[in-house]
Amino acid sequence: MEKEQFYYDNKIVKMFLIATILWGVVGMLVGLIVALLFIFPNLLEGISWLSFGRIRPLHTNAVIFAFVGNSIFMGIYYSMQRLLKTRMFSDTLSKIHFWGWQLIIVAAAITLPLGITSSKEYAELEWPIDIAITLIWVVMGINMIGTILKRRQRHIYVAIWFYLATLITVAVLHIFNNLELPVTGFKSYSIYAGVQDALVQWWYGHNAVAFFLTTPVLGLMYYFVPKVANRPVYSYRLSIIHFWSLIFIYIWAGPHHLLYTALPEWAQNLGTVFSVMLIFPSWGGMINGLLTLRGAWDKVREDPVLKFFVVAITGYGMSTFEGPMLSFKTLNAIGHYTDWIVGHVHIGALAWNGFMAAGIIYWLATKLWKTDLYSKKLANIHFWLGTLGILFYALPLYVAGFTQAAMWKQFNPDGTLVYGNFLETVTQIMPMYMMRAFGGTLYLAGFILLAYNVIKTAKAGSVVEDELAEAAPLKKISPARVAGEGFHSWLERRTILFTFLVVIAIAIGGAVEIIPLLTVDSNIPKITSVKPYTPLELEGRDIYIREGCNNCHSQMIRPFRSEVERYGEYSKAGEFVYDFPFLWGSKRTGPDVHRVGGKYNDNWHFNHMLDPRTTSPGSIMPQYPWLITDDLDVSQTVNKVNAMVTLGVPYTQFELDKAVYLLQNQAKEIENSLRQDPEFVKNYGNSEIEKKEIVALIAYLQRLGTDIKAEAEE
Repeated sequence: MEKEQFYYDNKIVKMFLIATILWGVVGMLVGLIVALLFIFPNLLEGISWLSFGRIRPLHTNAVIFAFVGNSIFMGIYYSMQRLLKTRMFSDTLSKIHFWGWQLIIVAAAITLPLGITSSKEYAELEWPIDIAITLIWVVMGINMIGTILKRRQRHIYVAIWFYLATLITVAVLHIFNNLELPVTGFKSYSIYAGVQDALVQWWYGHNAVAFFLTTPVLGLMYYFVPKVANRPVYSYRLSIIHFWSLIFIYIWAGPHHLLYTALPEWAQNLGTVFSVMLIFPSWGGMINGLLTLRGAWDKVREDPVLKFFVVAITGYGMSTFEGPMLSFKTLNAIGHYTDWIVGHVHIGALAWNGFMAAGIIYWLATKLWKTDLYSKKLANIHFWLGTLGILFYALPLYVAGFTQAAMWKQFNPDGTLVYGNFLETVTQIMPMYMMRAFGGTLYLAGFILLAYNVIKTAKAGSVVEDELAEAAPLKKISPARVAGEGFHSWLERRTILFTFLVVIAIAIGGAVEIIPLLTVDSNIPKITSVKPYTPLELEGRDIYIREGCNNCHSQMIRPFRSEVERYGEYSKAGEFVYDFPFLWGSKRTGPDVHRVGGKYNDNWHFNHMLDPRTTSPGSIMPQYPWLITDDLDVSQTVNKVNAMVTLGVPYTQFELDKAVYLLQNQAKEIENSLRQDPEFVKNYGNSEIEKKEIVALIAYLQRLGTDIKAEAEE
């Protein structure tokens, strides 16, 4: 059969490669700054847009969506064309995808430091950017589907299966988790409240790890590891089992992030069961990847690309062993809210995602610029710096996690907590934070070497943006199975049916867990004493969200003796029915604040925000001086209360009509309370503090956890 000639589009691959390196350096640098803030809390003192709570989500978004995201697209655009033996469906759509994604990253880099955030972990971006992400994802989807439909290869290879699952599932997760009610151009409230919001968020959060950081990278593994090793994939059958079992089981596992919380027990148990089952398909993939290197291990000694791949796949195996183990309630009770989880996450990010991206970049640099790598020696140095960086990063955090858990739970013989002052558990792990920062420095240094190596390689070579290729056109055959054709081989050429089955596989788990929680009232027993926030408390809550306080403080007291003793009555599902969004947090750098209302007087909160060291010597919390000087913006207060009413919060007509008046009255009461302190009068007596943001934040903090106490008094 006569072959057709066509050209692969290497230019788009090169663009994503450069973006991967650029955003990788930026994301890791911000991460290093975040790590240093644990050691030097005064490092960026007084700069609101560089405070920890604002740049921590900047780091996670930069690494996940900018660095790893661009690396995924780099690999997909290179491998899809070659696996399907065709140029991408549309060069224009490829460019819109690239530039649209970069603009979204820039928008995130501007808005997150400004405190424009929805607060939902890994989904902090506000609604206009969420819509932009959806549109760009659709552009990418049309380009991918179009390329698949015009292919010259009859069966779609295993890598494409994972790309398709990524395309579909990320779209579903992103849309449902980001359903929100806009209030202003950059402010919205989640349409889900409290427990419901928590389940939807961690259904998204866990599966963002699954379908953005795992499945597309597995697809890349199935293409690039055999390509570089020059070996076929170890087992086609194992690939089939790996793929279908992984995408079906993964989607159920989100509730394991909410064990021992106010989430209904049945949902927690479902999450645990499926999380434990997840180890089998995950390890199936790891085994398939490593055994693909059978007969090629001698190359691993020589080839830095394969070294990166081996550590990456091993890191994937470690993470996917640890994840199911952490789903057991016994281990989860130790690990959750501690730095163990941060270490666990970074094994996946630094090893699996970072090293897989590095290996692919080194290999593609030689292919795109048609030359040898500038320096294998530098690549090897990068490998060892990165490997040591991972160890210095993660191991101290495992120690920190166990230390924290042990100290939080210890009791004296008389029934009191051994470490009643939470700060003792923070200062104890400072050496671990220092080692973590050292490990991060090594990892970043290694990646900068990669950037230098690629630049030198590019200068030595010459890029071929349109690479000539040829392949026979696809001959039409019966849509039915032909003689000797296996079921899955037949399915691989029925791409529409294949895609439909993927949709079914990923939809079942989410539907079974989320729909009952949204529709069955008994899952969230009502507490009559729980009332809506006052307008001032609502404004204070928004400031709490803006400053990213939930990055360090949880609002969920678990039913453990140690937590009840330390914080008070454990949290109930009915307490969060007016929380749009939920703010349970995922890490305790500071103590839980769910029962902080009434624990301290207003002056304590004022001084704590102004300089935490004055109220809590040794604290690593940043200062928030701008809360004392910045006026509280009440121009949107009425709209915010109205938005709450739209979401079902039962404000009265009087509260709606007099929202600003009520806010000002409560603010005045707090200022009067603050004036009980002569030092306050001396320093801030003429500052009109009742008009400042600090008053709203104090109002919110003083409200937390008090409603349930009112019920007890009744």
